[in-house]
Amino acid sequence: MDLELLRRTEYNQQYIAAMRPVFNRRELFTDTSAEYVIPEEPACFSEVTIRFRTARNNVDRVFLVCGGQKHLMVRVESKNDFDYYAYVMRLDDQKVSYYFEVQTGRITGIFDMRGLVQEVNEYYDFIIIPGFHTPDWAKGAVMYQIYTDRFCNGDSSNDVLTNEYCYIGEPVHRVEDWGRYPAQMDVREFYGGDLQGVLDKMDYLQDLGVEVIYFNPLFVSPSNHKYDIQDYDYIDPHIGKIVSDEGDLLPDGQRENRFASRYIDRVTNKANLEASNELFAQVVAEAHRRGMRVILDGVFNHCGSFNKWMDRERIYENAEGYDKGAYVSADSPYRNYFDFHNQAAWPYNNSYDGWWGHDTLPKLNYEGSQELMDYVLHVAKKWVSPPYNVDGWRLDVAADLGHSQEFNHHFWQEFRKAVKEANPEAIILAEHYGNTRDWLQGNEWDTVMNYDAFMEPVTWFLTGMEKHSDDYREDLLGNSESFWGAMRHHTSSFSMPSWQVAMNELSNHDHSRFLTRTNHKVGRTNTLGPQAAEQGINKAVFREGVVIQMTWTGAPTIYYGDEAGVCGFTDPDNRRTYPWGHEDQVLLAFHKDIIHLRRENEELRTGSLKMLENDYNFISYGRFNRKGQCAILINNNYHPITKEIHVWEIGTPKTGKMKVILQSRDDGYCMEGAEYEIRAGKVLIEMPQTSATILKYVEE
Repeated sequence: MDLELLRRTEYNQQYIAAMRPVFNRRELFTDTSAEYVIPEEPACFSEVTIRFRTARNNVDRVFLVCGGQKHLMVRVESKNDFDYYAYVMRLDDQKVSYYFEVQTGRITGIFDMRGLVQEVNEYYDFIIIPGFHTPDWAKGAVMYQIYTDRFCNGDSSNDVLTNEYCYIGEPVHRVEDWGRYPAQMDVREFYGGDLQGVLDKMDYLQDLGVEVIYFNPLFVSPSNHKYDIQDYDYIDPHIGKIVSDEGDLLPDGQRENRFASRYIDRVTNKANLEASNELFAQVVAEAHRRGMRVILDGVFNHCGSFNKWMDRERIYENAEGYDKGAYVSADSPYRNYFDFHNQAAWPYNNSYDGWWGHDTLPKLNYEGSQELMDYVLHVAKKWVSPPYNVDGWRLDVAADLGHSQEFNHHFWQEFRKAVKEANPEAIILAEHYGNTRDWLQGNEWDTVMNYDAFMEPVTWFLTGMEKHSDDYREDLLGNSESFWGAMRHHTSSFSMPSWQVAMNELSNHDHSRFLTRTNHKVGRTNTLGPQAAEQGINKAVFREGVVIQMTWTGAPTIYYGDEAGVCGFTDPDNRRTYPWGHEDQVLLAFHKDIIHLRRENEELRTGSLKMLENDYNFISYGRFNRKGQCAILINNNYHPITKEIHVWEIGTPKTGKMKVILQSRDDGYCMEGAEYEIRAGKVLIEMPQTSATILKYVEE
């Protein structure tokens, strides 16, 4: 007997028996969704199960690494060619950051929010914040932003009248032609949209599929945008209800608003103010009756020079029931609400600090007045409480509040306590550009308007345009690597509860309309004219953007009129009126159908998101959970392409069928399409030019 031969044979048999397939990095996956963090929003001092997915029998060990400690994970399930590893962690009340170490043979890899990498970078660790909860109603909800003056005029009796008062040195103007382009100096021009108009269009909003209405500011204010609040306690009667309408318009040539008696009666008469608040309560109640929520815009960094606390326009100086404003008198109870540089300039002291130097936007001086802070926190609670019952706040320029970052964080922590005590399921959503990490630690904001991790990457990839239409970048148009790099980097600042409620917009009141960006025209209405915003647009590219918006993690937010084909350069041109009776019916039907699709397929709302294939002008990704799997494919090329998509990565069987449940094309869209065979876990599909396709796994 050849003992050496026998020894080698036994060794080879053992080696073969222990052999694994080639290391499969594409099957590695985890995130912090409900299927990989159980429970998804764990309480402080509780246990949480963290899971990790690999290919079946493909790795030797998986470690969870947290706080410098490695914890061996246990394989707890094998299903559909995957192994699932788990580790049970005991939490305290502090944020947990972690990543994974995967070992197979001599290969060791790090897995974090970038995927499989070679080096640890704590910036991309997964995040769990014990005790942090965001409202379930907002997770993946379809939101609709209404700029009230431009949405619908339901009550002409409350319209701002020409020469009613002066704003920034010139008389205000009532626009008679609803379809007229906004003027270049638009802030003092009013089209008459109001809350009655919103009530009148509730059927439309419900039919569209809206789940949340986000209003631009509604409080008393002299501008149409209303970011210069005059009175935080009341809805503006010009968009609410006017029951007392006494006084006169300003005479020709008069610029002092203390003589604007008609305006003074409209905005200081408590009968008008209370009636307007009552109407708003009706709007919220009607929205709630239809299953919709309501978010208010909160402007707490600055107010307006018309504000009753300041009263630079001397509107409240002689009005019944009002104290003297800080501009009017050194003895004003509001003197410390503002920072005055000249303490010897009263009466009529104009030396106050304005936001970015704008004297029409006095900066609120919270550090100088605890009474001011207490009152604004009272305002925060008031509107989310009965009888108004608003469902949350969107916070304007939230990171600019106060005179230091330390105070800013302190204020928002107190703001959160006040709001959540009054209404635990109210959302706190902030406008913020740049890194959001410091603000999303679970004790300040719930989430943000998602510029960096949605609007900008989508805009650059599909259009090559900057979000104001101020620049065109050929190198970023169709650049899928840049798209995914931006998404991975900026999304890493979110915990899952924040990401799922992030406001994902294509357009809003501060940037050009997305449909206009598809024409690649660099400029604004004052350089190119408003007509140019409508020329050379590409509705197929716009539909691609809508498909991404409606299939991405977060809360897709439609800027009123986008669904009807409204165009416009950056403000004021983006604030055109809703085109009632002149809607683009194909775009409108497309929005209705894709919103319905999102609501019917839970994986598109709260499922995991995983990149699949990408190429120049092409991206694809999966949205999936245990119950459903969808693949989204975007072809931004001006020619058809054929792609092989590894759908098994999102949990489909290696054989079966994927069905087209929506496809947008140059000539429109369809909701029913071809079925594709899954062969060895892959689907081969030909896509038309400038098209978007949603595939869903269908059980046979």
